[in-house]
Amino acid sequence: MTTERRRMPLHTKIFIGLLLGAIAGGVCQAVMGPDDPRLKFFRETFAQPVGTIFLNMIFMVVLPLLFSALVLGVAEIGDARKLGRVGARALLMTVILSGIAVVLGLAAVNLVKPGDGISTADRERLMASYQTADATKKVEDAQKAKGVADTLVGLIPKNPISAAIEPDGILPFMVFALIFGIALGGIAPEKALPVKAFLEGVFAVTLRIIDFAMRFAPIGVFGLIFTTASLLGVSAFVALGKYAGLVLVTLAIHLFVTYPLAIRWIAKRNPIDFFRSIRSVMLTAFATASSNATLPAALKSADEDLGLPRDISNFVLTVGATANQNGTALFEGITVLFLAQFFGIPLSLGAQAIVMGMAILAGIGTAGVPGGSWPMIAIILIQVGVPAEAIGICLGIDRILDMSRTVLNVTGDITIATCVAQMEGEGMEPAAAMS
Repeated sequence: MTTERRRMPLHTKIFIGLLLGAIAGGVCQAVMGPDDPRLKFFRETFAQPVGTIFLNMIFMVVLPLLFSALVLGVAEIGDARKLGRVGARALLMTVILSGIAVVLGLAAVNLVKPGDGISTADRERLMASYQTADATKKVEDAQKAKGVADTLVGLIPKNPISAAIEPDGILPFMVFALIFGIALGGIAPEKALPVKAFLEGVFAVTLRIIDFAMRFAPIGVFGLIFTTASLLGVSAFVALGKYAGLVLVTLAIHLFVTYPLAIRWIAKRNPIDFFRSIRSVMLTAFATASSNATLPAALKSADEDLGLPRDISNFVLTVGATANQNGTALFEGITVLFLAQFFGIPLSLGAQAIVMGMAILAGIGTAGVPGGSWPMIAIILIQVGVPAEAIGICLGIDRILDMSRTVLNVTGDITIATCVAQMEGEGMEPAAAMS
């Protein structure tokens, strides 16, 4: 009798790659020293190139992924406007909850400063491994002062394709995608359908390429983490642990403070009863780390457990699976500021405001699948002058963070649907809901 061997999950393989890279790099750094010629040779001819190849496979689909995901997400929100008050209220709740999420994340990073604690010498050595000349130029470009008029004019690109390849052109490209999506959502459905079908195909292809890249992730993460560990030693992983803890705590605050307040005061329901009713959906979101995969369970629970009107819940939850990723927006804001601190790149309040705005937009344009946020994080990093390759430092511990922020995303969708139903006068009676 033969038994089929169970394959090891990909996220387990990635974590093993992280662990082996951290141990091997840390031991080599402690025994040989970060500047040992033999260690430097291995780092520069094997570890770093392997990690860079892995990241380049992700970076090469950033633009088509960003454009297709953002246009489709915004177009669906544009369709929401055709539904009158329901669409407008859902959009308002999305912006408010995403804005609160990002502000909460940025405040937490500025308070805790998880990326601090790396010595100046180690930071310089780390920046050298990420081609400092290019990175320094990006920092200088990002920190150049611009007038309000120049900033506003720069948001509207003459040529969005050429703008997208410039270090500071990603934000104008996102604005172009935003405008394109609004326009697509505002034209006749029969004319919009072919464009949407094409972009859905592009979106699916880019996700497939990312899937190919993730198969290579265990080796790529080993190379990236070995490079960092062999340069910084233990200090890198103290900072990484603080970062992971901060993400989880901040996600929990938004989940168990912000959402209950909205449920209590807007939806007029008992938050404890609300969470008890959707606990199976939250567990599904945690297990799959995918808003899209959790959508069927969320639709069923909204109908059977919460008693929401189907026309409202079906619309809000379906659009929200792509266009309301406020847990992802919170995570992206924290990650960008953490990596900026890690590399010793100061961000002014203005730069952090840009991060906030781009994180909210990225929450709309992020794929509702495991790992879908990393291309968007790379885009924001480029905008603020941090080497995009820096995401490799965090990739190895992403699985638990991804699972946790997906719970926030899905719960946020159901929260908005419940609030909108109450605003429309179709929720539970206050006396019953508040008991």
